[in-house]
Amino acid sequence: MSEQAKAYLESVFGLEGKTAVVIGGTGTLGGAFCDALGGAGAHVLVVGRNEDHGQGVAKRINSRGGSAEFCRADSTRRADLESLAAHLKSADRNCDILINGAGINSATPFLEIDDDEWDRMLNINLRSVHLACQVLGKEMIASKTPGSIINVASLSGMTALSRVFTYSATKAAVLNLTQNLAREWAPHRIRVNAISPGFFPAEQNRKVLTPDRVENIMRHTPMDRFGEPHELAGAILLLASNAAGGFVTGANIVVDGGFTAMTI
Repeated sequence: MSEQAKAYLESVFGLEGKTAVVIGGTGTLGGAFCDALGGAGAHVLVVGRNEDHGQGVAKRINSRGGSAEFCRADSTRRADLESLAAHLKSADRNCDILINGAGINSATPFLEIDDDEWDRMLNINLRSVHLACQVLGKEMIASKTPGSIINVASLSGMTALSRVFTYSATKAAVLNLTQNLAREWAPHRIRVNAISPGFFPAEQNRKVLTPDRVENIMRHTPMDRFGEPHELAGAILLLASNAAGGFVTGANIVVDGGFTAMTI
């Protein structure tokens, strides 16, 4: 690659000097987000509850010449997120990029969903997004610099999928929250977008991927395979970087192998 091409790509997608907070960075997809952001030059805060996984992600990024650290926090607890914001301040860093990627799933039939499951899933999948946007979004606005928030939704928030009732409801709400925040925070130069992955096997959905369900998914996916976590990197870097300029906001990028394009 020529030096001119390298310089151009760095000017468009490079994140040198930026700080990215990845909530849910200890998970399969979240770890891939961290890798992409770290590879593009951002200092990455890998946020989650599993220290072993989080330290592993940070170590991997650092070993490749990037810059990352693990920060233990429960994203459903406002106090934890306020501590995270205080940590950024003490390090003289702004939260330039915020990714809300914490999430859980369940295959419980609708009439068997109890209050505990419903509340737990809304707490992790939706409340955590609400809290992070409030706590860290406030700091982003106060910094008076352009920023990017990327909320991880799902194609199940766009269309009815069997067996994931509560999950689908939370992701539909995340998409709505994304659009509303995009409208409200545009004057502050804070862009708020979402990505909606299709079927990417991860810890949160393995129990849903029974053999008959996998067969149905493949029948409905033109690419005829599951997605790989690294295949979300392009969407993440687009929304996080100068490639989106200051004009891509309120958008939802679907990465699903053509699932939502399939009819008959």
